[in-house]
Amino acid sequence: MEGWMTLDKAKELFAAAGRDFDQLKRAAVRRDFQPVPLGGKASFRFRNTLREVASQNVIAKLEGADPRLKDEYVIYTAHWDHLGRDPTLKGDQIFNGARDNASGTAVVLELAEAFRKLPAPPRRTVLFLLVTAEEKGLLGARFYSRNPLYPIARTLADLNTDSANTWGRTQDVNVIGSGQSTLEDLLLEAATAAGRVLTADSEPEKGRYYRSDHFEFAKVGVPGLYLQSGTRFIGKPEEFGPQKIGGYTANDYHKVTDEIKPDWDLSGAAEDARLLFEVGLSVANGGRYPEWKPGSEFKARREEMLKKAGIK
Repeated sequence: MEGWMTLDKAKELFAAAGRDFDQLKRAAVRRDFQPVPLGGKASFRFRNTLREVASQNVIAKLEGADPRLKDEYVIYTAHWDHLGRDPTLKGDQIFNGARDNASGTAVVLELAEAFRKLPAPPRRTVLFLLVTAEEKGLLGARFYSRNPLYPIARTLADLNTDSANTWGRTQDVNVIGSGQSTLEDLLLEAATAAGRVLTADSEPEKGRYYRSDHFEFAKVGVPGLYLQSGTRFIGKPEEFGPQKIGGYTANDYHKVTDEIKPDWDLSGAAEDARLLFEVGLSVANGGRYPEWKPGSEFKARREEMLKKAGIK
């Protein structure tokens, strides 16, 4: 059971519980904040119709060139599924998911091709994992993280793409869940070399770091990096980016209208993919494992995992 509440109704609930919404919201940004029970109750009644659907993850492997390090892994992920078909709709009934997430799947395929064309493979093995059932709760990524083909303790990073930039080049790249891991330090180096800048999550209230496939890897300790389109579009007015992103969310996100559009410009997606390539290559050839930064809720799990595996 999942549900969302409007801001006005949330304030009503807080008031009915004798609490001040604005005061608690201010308190919640402090690190010493503790959950406050409201004492409210809700009851629901619903009927489910269940059906079983079999689906698969798809994986490709580029074996590392270093005999000592080829049994360590860097993963690129994207989800290939969407919402299927809704026969109750009139007209178009198919959820194509062109941006979410066929565009991300295309990025991973291009990254695989770019790694394959290197003069020599990187030192570590690189995995290209297209997972299923993300839209149903990250199920494909969860299955792999709990039933890995290759040791999770020796998986250095997961670099995730969920909805590529389809509107042109940007000066910035948006880091979802910024401040989590040292993968962002490598990203900063690559972005700076390309004359670009990093911006923090433009919509942190949506909790997007906890809603895409890298999250299932993070939960078992593997550092994850998740990029989305920047908002500062080169040669466009300041309002162009927010308008495009907001328009997509309002009109196409999880709708049958998420289709390839005549105004798509994939030059920005290509530049973002280049950054992901540079970060993944740095990790695959690097001398140390990426780490969760102090304060990350995933840090202790990773350190425990590496200790058990005898990895320093």
